Amino acid sequence: MKGLLPFCRGLYTLSNRQARRKAGIVGSRCGFCGTQSNSKPQPSFGLLFDIDGVLVRGRLPIPAAKKAFEKLVDSQGQFVVPVVFVTNAGNCLRQTKADQLSHILGVPITQDQVIMSHSPLRMFKKFHDKCVLVSGQGPVMEIAKNVGFKNVVSIDMLRESYPLLDMVDHNRRPKLPSNPVGNLPKVEAVVLFGEPIRWETNLQLIIDVLLTSGNLSSVHQTQKMPHLPLLACNMDLMWMAEAHSPRFGHGTFLVCLENIYKKITGKDLKYEALMGKPSELTYHFAEYLIRSQAMQRQWKLPITSLYAIGDNLMTDIYGANLYNRYLEERVARKNPKAIAKMVVATGSTAPVPQEEEIDNLWESELALPSATSCKSVLVCTGVYNPNAEVPSDASHCIKETVFHGHRDFRFDPALVEPGHIVQDVAEAVDLIFEQEKFVPQ
Repeated sequence: MKGLLPFCRGLYTLSNRQARRKAGIVGSRCGFCGTQSNSKPQPSFGLLFDIDGVLVRGRLPIPAAKKAFEKLVDSQGQFVVPVVFVTNAGNCLRQTKADQLSHILGVPITQDQVIMSHSPLRMFKKFHDKCVLVSGQGPVMEIAKNVGFKNVVSIDMLRESYPLLDMVDHNRRPKLPSNPVGNLPKVEAVVLFGEPIRWETNLQLIIDVLLTSGNLSSVHQTQKMPHLPLLACNMDLMWMAEAHSPRFGHGTFLVCLENIYKKITGKDLKYEALMGKPSELTYHFAEYLIRSQAMQRQWKLPITSLYAIGDNLMTDIYGANLYNRYLEERVARKNPKAIAKMVVATGSTAPVPQEEEIDNLWESELALPSATSCKSVLVCTGVYNPNAEVPSDASHCIKETVFHGHRDFRFDPALVEPGHIVQDVAEAVDLIFEQEKFVPQ
């Protein structure tokens, strides 16, 4: 996974000038520009906010969101704690999402505070020079090039070159017999950014590419393995918009693709990588950005605690708890007594990963977080929205009997248990300030 450090360093190369121009909302200074006075309280924790179901429902802001962020900025419009927005959305650029958040929340947000589900694609440099087929909606071609891909083909481009492949919609079938145009380079990998608009077209053409190894003029080879590399962003089965019940997410599209592939070939679809929550990689990026913000503000205390605020048990809570487990195991590797304590607490005899194994997964700078915990906070304004009163005791199990996580993530009851349950994001901020004994001035 070479190239991870240049990606992370690149996150902070862009100027905050544009955000400052928009920051007349709450003052003339950007939330992370300038230095921090030693007389002000300095945080030792950072906040990771989900967006859909926590701050907004579709295009409508959740009322508690503005109230929460009024507590997070000072009179100059500067954040009093480091903040990162971690979303599984993947249909726009980071700057576009930052602009939307600035408008909704009334505080200046920069793109360096936003992690999209596709952000980690920058590190997959071995694919950047290959011809990749991209699936999703919105400016997916621009997004793909923005994260490093140089040779990109869209589903629409594929369909135009091979008009006989897309046959589900009778109205879109060619009126006259036509031959493949075939003027596109051979597809060498597939990147799934998010749920597309025409599922039947995308499912058909992606399956065609996988079963022909990118040679769409040939017939399906159902027994040829392995198939072309497949990278997917955003595993959310469902997400919360304006409707009363959750809507299909990209995870639902992946379920369709996986099952069609297995029905045809008898084999499991394999992913080169899965990105977005609940992947630990996404939280590693978020923790790096939190630390970088603290350094930029010249806060002296190390960031030892992270709080992840979300509305979805299977992505936000699972992901935060999974990263917390990684942080605990990292501490345990340096402390034999902690290993024994963890084994007793979890009942697990599985070996703890060795330091060199972790180093192989992440570059050393990202593999050395300052945080020692990542605590999950569940809000009831999104996917998880019980009709009953909010439980006063978060230790009461609220596990679902059906696992809504991705196929490749093992169901573990402990990982879907939130550390805290609150009504909304404003209550979450109050709770965290109380837990940390933090009183902003």
